[in-house]
Amino acid sequence: MVHAFYAKVRGDEVLGPIFDAHVADWDEHLAKLVDFWSAILRRTARFTGAPMPRHAVLPGLTAQLFERWLRLFRDNAGAQSNQAMGAQACLMAQRIAQSLWLGYQVSREPDVLPTPLAHG
Repeated sequence: MVHAFYAKVRGDEVLGPIFDAHVADWDEHLAKLVDFWSAILRRTARFTGAPMPRHAVLPGLTAQLFERWLRLFRDNAGAQSNQAMGAQACLMAQRIAQSLWLGYQVSREPDVLPTPLAHG
């Protein structure tokens, strides 16, 4: 699921260039993402790290970019044979995107109330 999704992200005309500009080694990044989703969906504890600081420093992120990422994620998860796992992945992806977006805004403008993603 993770490899198929990020292949779509990399091929996306909007998200692909953003990811490619910030991911130096895709094999290494995909291994971390597999561990991340394994920890979330299967409770494997394979992932260690803090995604928020790495995302907070990225320039020019917008709600529309997070929502585009979520649309691709939902499309990919919907194509999975294990629909229960796909539905759980979508729920977690929504929560993660929302959290990253809110944290991103707070890191840039701590005195301004952040706005949630429109699609939830």
